[in-house]
Amino acid sequence: MKLNLDNSSSIPVFQQIVDQIHFKINTNELKAGDKLPSIRSLAASYKLATNTVAKALRQLEFRGLLIAQARSVYVVVKKDESIGRYQARGVSADKIEVHKVVDKLDHGLFPNAFCKITEDFLNGNPDHCNIIHSDGSGTKSIIAYLNYKETGDATVFQGISQDSIVMNLDDLLCVGVNGRILISNTVNRNALNCPGEVVANLIAGSDNFLTLLRSVGVKIYSGGGETADVGDLTGTVVVDSCAVSVMKKTDLITGELIRPGLSIVGLASTGQSTYETKENSGIGSNGLTSARHEMLCPYYGEQYPESFDANVSRELMYCGANKLEDPLPGSTLTIGEALLSPTRTYAPVIYRLLEQHPGVIQALVHCSGGGQTKCLKFGHNIHYIKDRLWPTPAIFKSIQKASGTAWKEMYKVFNMGHRMEVYCTPAQAKLVIKVAKSFNIEAKVIGRTEAASKGNTLSLSHQKQQFTYSY
Repeated sequence: MKLNLDNSSSIPVFQQIVDQIHFKINTNELKAGDKLPSIRSLAASYKLATNTVAKALRQLEFRGLLIAQARSVYVVVKKDESIGRYQARGVSADKIEVHKVVDKLDHGLFPNAFCKITEDFLNGNPDHCNIIHSDGSGTKSIIAYLNYKETGDATVFQGISQDSIVMNLDDLLCVGVNGRILISNTVNRNALNCPGEVVANLIAGSDNFLTLLRSVGVKIYSGGGETADVGDLTGTVVVDSCAVSVMKKTDLITGELIRPGLSIVGLASTGQSTYETKENSGIGSNGLTSARHEMLCPYYGEQYPESFDANVSRELMYCGANKLEDPLPGSTLTIGEALLSPTRTYAPVIYRLLEQHPGVIQALVHCSGGGQTKCLKFGHNIHYIKDRLWPTPAIFKSIQKASGTAWKEMYKVFNMGHRMEVYCTPAQAKLVIKVAKSFNIEAKVIGRTEAASKGNTLSLSHQKQQFTYSY
């Protein structure tokens, strides 16, 4: 394989490598299954640092063109091995490389639980435990940034604070947290692009949302936070949170009760609950990198180059046809309103079930990272069957249509209509649905659990198609 590299060019050498190998694959000079020379071999041949070559090949791997093998060798992928558009943008729905590391670490007192649970190191009470969790709003904050730059309205960031809090709170719900929660927020910003009014609205959004939650029975309080000016790390703003709670071990939902014969009740992510002020599109805070680039037009990349990773292929950046103010087909919302719809929390519903109907909930799964396949990480030899899902919400229909993403991948990236699953006996399903509907949240039995012969599997029905996933 010959490369024509020009050290005097204004184009970085690693980008020249990326472009030339990508072109060779497009023109079939490099075919599926072909092995590239090793990183060390390429570096030696062209008198380059190994890091330069590694960066280029890793970028091609992100694009779904190469796959890494042993001894730093990369192979051109076959079409059916492609990692998909989501991972090609540098993000992963399943985070396999992360789990390869964390799966070797201590999983806490209950390894099958949704969150890590430890002894009560804070108080030293042997009957209690500690749960601490970190998450954030992800790249949804970039959409808020685009809206802010276009309109000058910084209040859009108040919803981003809610997104960050909910991504922690609703994960904690899945281990049965039923007492006080203390939460701290971290804002990492580029101060030149995100001035004081952005921070002020992020703080106001957090305080307002915590006050709202307490008014509906959720005992969550602010533990302060940190604002860091890190312009070298981000061109916009990143919003994260960390939540901690202490609870009785006897109140825990550990995941050990997931078994064959349970009903799966899905709590809808769309509509308007009694504690929301406007209609929710259902988008949540996962898959927003894909949604932003598939839905929004090149104008945003041209105007705001700080809002994307220049290392990713331009054909994957802002490749849609829409502006934020355009109407979303099949909805009363605009594209911008739908993408920025604050992530719904199910805390009021779950708190009421835990307090007034103890023992009904056998397990909870928050369909966040991994979308509808999240359940596969819990239970032992369980066949999850989801054959009565909600009709696809308008925002996800539009994302799929704009991107051409396979429906099977859509269900791995997005919640697709429900973001919280309550696992209960069939006899208790009506009660769960009734409690959810008391908050004006639609709920229904979307599936069931059966026994699997080996490992966990998921069978998911979409229209007349059936998709199978395993873990």
